Amino acid sequence: MKAFSTRFMLILSLSLPPLLITHPTSQAVAQTANVSAIITPVQCLYTALKQVQNSHADFAQRSKIVAAAIDKSYDLNTLLKAAIGLLRYNALNADEKQKLLLTFRNFTVANYVSSFKPGSDARFTISQKITDSPIPGSKIVQTYIGSADSMPGTEVDYIVTNKNGTWKVTDVLLGDSHISQAAARHSDFRSTLASGGIPKLITVLQRKIENYSKE
Repeated sequence: MKAFSTRFMLILSLSLPPLLITHPTSQAVAQTANVSAIITPVQCLYTALKQVQNSHADFAQRSKIVAAAIDKSYDLNTLLKAAIGLLRYNALNADEKQKLLLTFRNFTVANYVSSFKPGSDARFTISQKITDSPIPGSKIVQTYIGSADSMPGTEVDYIVTNKNGTWKVTDVLLGDSHISQAAARHSDFRSTLASGGIPKLITVLQRKIENYSKE
């Protein structure tokens, strides 16, 4: 769990007439439903991480579990654009975008599987505290990842954005300083992209995936 910490969120008085009570009650139900929808992608991810850390399956099988959750929870295309820069992304052809996105997906999956190994016993807490993100149309879901002897643990917040009626993770804010994972990736990838472009970045990510699978 320590390794993860260094690497990788609403009734009226009964004396009011019935007509006045019904409106805020329905509003509260709507707000509750909205909170539930907003935190759903994070719940999906954390359910998968709990499953793999309690699993005796091999790396490939655990990767399938996490991959399914990543596909449901993340807008990886938005994360990828932020990580390599929009201008560079827009300069790629369709085949290059598809290959890079697949590699980035597999890298994201492998990173999670490696971080939450069987027996790691991480404890996941999702706050009902939902705040507005500086990004228009997005919200921030506050969570903590801790351990049995360290609760609630490290703050890990998720920026989620409504994509065609479904909330998706578009960035992760790590620790008390809320370091943007997308910004961190951008910094990590900069020198590789400068020296060898997208082909070299794909090679580097594939090498990291292989190394994660051997840990």
